[in-house]
Amino acid sequence: MLQAVIVDDEIKALQSLTWELTNFSDEIKVISSFTNPHDALTYLEKHTPDCLFLDIEMPTMDGFQFIKKLTNKNFPVVITTAYNQYALKAIKSEALDYLLKPIDTDDLEETIAKIKKYNNKNFSIEKLELALLNFNAKTSHNRITLNTDGKLLFLESDEILYAESDGNYSTIFLSDGQKIVLTKKLKEVNEILPDDSFFRIHNSYIVNLNKIKEFLKTDGYVILKSNHKIPVSRQKKSDFLDML
Repeated sequence: MLQAVIVDDEIKALQSLTWELTNFSDEIKVISSFTNPHDALTYLEKHTPDCLFLDIEMPTMDGFQFIKKLTNKNFPVVITTAYNQYALKAIKSEALDYLLKPIDTDDLEETIAKIKKYNNKNFSIEKLELALLNFNAKTSHNRITLNTDGKLLFLESDEILYAESDGNYSTIFLSDGQKIVLTKKLKEVNEILPDDSFFRIHNSYIVNLNKIKEFLKTDGYVILKSNHKIPVSRQKKSDFLDML
């Protein structure tokens, strides 16, 4: 059974959607609901539902601002609103679906089907990725598997120069000039990369130790063989020197 969370500042709208979902009680269950988006963000930091129904028009924080502030995005988001002019923006925000209030039962049924299909697909991908990660760990210490743009990418560690944080995203910079954007925080990327050849020298950067050409002690920077200049934080400097 799908577990859903609802965020809507209007109590009547929240109750109405909850009631609508009872028509599909054998498929979906509301595990929590919020009229305050800040409380919902706090809840979603620690909980991962199967889907989120999110209102757009909220006074303290609109739905699109809410999506940007989400630190946990491992579930589909369904936009709910009384205004149809948000449809395009909802798609651009990577929402799974868009429901107009008052919500039609047939439309809701189609949305639930989309949620189930999305979760089943992602579950299969996660199982495959885990199997490949385990295989690579056993067969090649230097091979790294990345999940990006709906595909699995296999890299040798020597191909990676460094990784840079961009909030909830990270960018991997390769020696051939390519850039790979991941929907992972740098902390998660750090867990993927082998710790004997990669080091997080700054809150925003992880470098391949084998690609370092110079370390400018006074300025607190490393120069890579590609001539990229990466800062070393004061807190990381001692541990970094130990790694070298």
